[in-house]
Amino acid sequence: MIAWIEGELAAKELDRVVVAVGGVGFEIAIPFSTYEALPDAGARARLLTVLHVREDELSLYGFASEDEKRVFERAIAVTGIGPKLALVLLSTLTVPRLVQAVTGGDLVALTSVPGVGKKTAERLVVELRDKFQDLAFAEARRPAAATVPGGEQGAAALKALVALGFQRSRAAEAVGAAVGEAPGAGVEEIVRRALAALGS
Repeated sequence: MIAWIEGELAAKELDRVVVAVGGVGFEIAIPFSTYEALPDAGARARLLTVLHVREDELSLYGFASEDEKRVFERAIAVTGIGPKLALVLLSTLTVPRLVQAVTGGDLVALTSVPGVGKKTAERLVVELRDKFQDLAFAEARRPAAATVPGGEQGAAALKALVALGFQRSRAAEAVGAAVGEAPGAGVEEIVRRALAALGS
């Protein structure tokens, strides 16, 4: 098993990186939360990894934190949850929010994740609720992060804007302005208003 990989970030994209180690480039799939935590391409980075083995493929998945890795490993053990959907879970919801949704049976939050329907959300709750108990206080172990206006909707809009290439600080300001103009707006509306502000 490959527990971690450290080397130069030869390439960095939203869903994958290539880490150069001893003349070999390791392609590693990552969630968006890990993308945000990594330095720019060309810098050194260390990723915790999970090697997923299939009959016709060996795939590496990388994470910036132990909590992300634990959630991924436990999620892919659930019937119907493969590595790609587990990455989508981690890319859409933060680890503390995902753990809270599972342990609290929050089907609304879970079904907000692309590819997760009601049945899959229910299965996540049933199979992972007890297995996530040791992660229930993950939020307290993390450094405090700046609050994003608009709560979960604002955070999702900010992620979308950063994914589009906007600088995080500028995007956060635009999201704040959009939420101020339309309190209670959904993610799409916040993104639309923020894009208008960023383009002006």
